[in-house]
Amino acid sequence: MTHIIRAATTSDLDALYDLSKITGGGFTNLPPDRGTLAEKLERTAASFAREGETQEDDLYVFMLEDLETGRIRGTCQVFGKVGVTQPFYSYRISTQTQQSKELDRIFRNQLLTPCNDLEGSSEVGGLFLHPAERAGGLGLLLARSRYLFIKQNRPRFGARILAELRGVIDPGGHSPFWDAIGGKFFGMTFPEADEFNATNGTQFIADLFPQSPIYVSMLPESAQAVIGQPHPTGRAALKMLQKEGFVWDNYVDIFDGGPTVVAATDNVQSIKRADWYILDGDCDGEECERTLAATGRLADFKCASGRGKIEKGHIRLDSATIAALELEPGDTVLAVGR
Repeated sequence: MTHIIRAATTSDLDALYDLSKITGGGFTNLPPDRGTLAEKLERTAASFAREGETQEDDLYVFMLEDLETGRIRGTCQVFGKVGVTQPFYSYRISTQTQQSKELDRIFRNQLLTPCNDLEGSSEVGGLFLHPAERAGGLGLLLARSRYLFIKQNRPRFGARILAELRGVIDPGGHSPFWDAIGGKFFGMTFPEADEFNATNGTQFIADLFPQSPIYVSMLPESAQAVIGQPHPTGRAALKMLQKEGFVWDNYVDIFDGGPTVVAATDNVQSIKRADWYILDGDCDGEECERTLAATGRLADFKCASGRGKIEKGHIRLDSATIAALELEPGDTVLAVGR
């Protein structure tokens, strides 16, 4: 294993900006704006340095680093608590049933209602892997490393955790969902609104967005078809989230209609199954299973994927993982199997 996940620092700005320029748009947590990304890294530094073990408005950014080349190949983020400084908006999909005795028919209409139901949750997001690296399990390392960080620092996170997936947008970066709803009220294209949201926050939604429910049947078919659907590049991410125990509970993103999935934090599989072990040494030459291992807390957090063997509170890891995490026999390691 030559890659590790580590805490981001302010010196990662150039690498983070380079990644942001190749996301393809609609990626609110990773906007191609140096000023906004610099603020994210400064907020991250303050979150890692914060004293206390309470859930706050923290942001933790992580970088996927190739140890052989020193290049940054991906990134991911964890939010301690959403909706603290600005409202956290979603659309909740509900069904309204009406009956006409004269017509002898029952009508079931789906409604989109703006809500703040998910405020106070923690969030995993901002996951992006360089297109040249989308093989070999690095996406899984990025995704699952966040759960080990949450396990390491559990009091800083809430009882519920969510993930927003980017919705369907066309090759030009436009969203049929936004064009059918938000575009009618804001006079902005989806790329313009998405950029404004990424750099200025969500208050403009409260100021201008319609607060009354919207009948789905009144939307164009192009918009109806993408409600709750992830961007094609996000389908694998959705499957990974579902495997961890996240479910879609009829919440969608207010901008592009992409699905928002939720889970009880302590029931996320990588959090629930992870535990601390004493490192005995390497397991080279033995039959070992795929293992995710992490060490350090907050700014010292590092995570790598390798092979390991767990026996009664002790663990042996392959020598490459031990070297990547700079471990010594007797060290405590947080680990979870495949």
